[in-house]
Amino acid sequence: MKVTTPVLKTLLIVDDIPDNINMLLEFLTQSGFKVLVAKEGQAAIRKAEYAQPDLIMLDVMMPGMDGFEVCKILKRKPETQKIPIIFMTALSDTVDKLKGFSLGAVDYITKPIQQEEVLARISTHLKLRQLQQQLETELKIRQEYAIELEKRNTELNTFARTVAHDLKNPLHGIVNLSGLLLERCASDPVLEEDGLNYLQLIEQAGQEMFNTIEALLLLAGLSNQNTIETQPLDMAEIINRVVEKRLFYMLRDFQAQISLTETWPVAKGYAPWVEEVWANYLSNALKYGGQPPQLELGANVQANRMIRFWIHDNGPGLSSEAQAKLFTPFTRLHQTRAEGHGLGLSIVQQIIEKLGGQVGVESVEGQGSTFYFMLPAA
Repeated sequence: MKVTTPVLKTLLIVDDIPDNINMLLEFLTQSGFKVLVAKEGQAAIRKAEYAQPDLIMLDVMMPGMDGFEVCKILKRKPETQKIPIIFMTALSDTVDKLKGFSLGAVDYITKPIQQEEVLARISTHLKLRQLQQQLETELKIRQEYAIELEKRNTELNTFARTVAHDLKNPLHGIVNLSGLLLERCASDPVLEEDGLNYLQLIEQAGQEMFNTIEALLLLAGLSNQNTIETQPLDMAEIINRVVEKRLFYMLRDFQAQISLTETWPVAKGYAPWVEEVWANYLSNALKYGGQPPQLELGANVQANRMIRFWIHDNGPGLSSEAQAKLFTPFTRLHQTRAEGHGLGLSIVQQIIEKLGGQVGVESVEGQGSTFYFMLPAA
């Protein structure tokens, strides 16, 4: 059984009188505290910054820099401003206690020191400080949660509106084309070439709807899934599945040319997610690349045991401002050239980061763009 040793609370005593220091040092050490000592103001400030004590006992009347000035400096510094300070003063000294409290002190102790009183006051203020730290931590967690929740709600609302708009067009196509096909079949029972074309267009519109819904489900899965078991990837098979099944009609309609490397280095990942990455990168390259698109896909092994997979297009390239917006959810850089839910590259980034990699783009206006993602080598 592992035994946890309690962490000692650290006290800093600031006093220029040796007898006071020795008495407090011995008593507080025996009471279970770690005690540090400073005999003048500058040394006290340096020790407080370095050691970050849990509480400071500070003599008011000291030669040179007095306790009030030391307190003022400590409360001005971000790294020491929250440390509780208890002033010590002789009963015969005339001290403006209100001034001490206004500078940020939490209490006063009068000399000669009464050990039981000192211990009680120290314990009280250490407990108050602990409760304050716990409250600050909880408040910070709640603020971070609120920010994240607001971000998620904003994304969800925007996504709902965007998806509703994007599903309307392919649904409209399915309804109209189905009507035309029914009219043709009613007048002529033999399905001619036009009928086959209609069926292909219906299938293509249905595939667009399916891809949009899949993006929604994938986004929900990424938000809720913390870990995923990764396996060595057959990248050639993944890309072939995207090209032959998911993007067949797009490749045909855009009359695209694709150049692939002959061999692919083996990376670790989750095949369905990586397939989605390639589908997004390829569909974007088809929509926003050259006319006709000429795409080159490849990979190379990096020095840090990562593999960089990339796709280069012959499009117009991107400005630095456009590149900075690329992986933002629901952002379309080319409003007039192609439609979509504007979520693809955001999903790509989330996927790759979940798999321990990173994404990026390299582009020069007039020279095309190279989108890449990196995954750990298997």
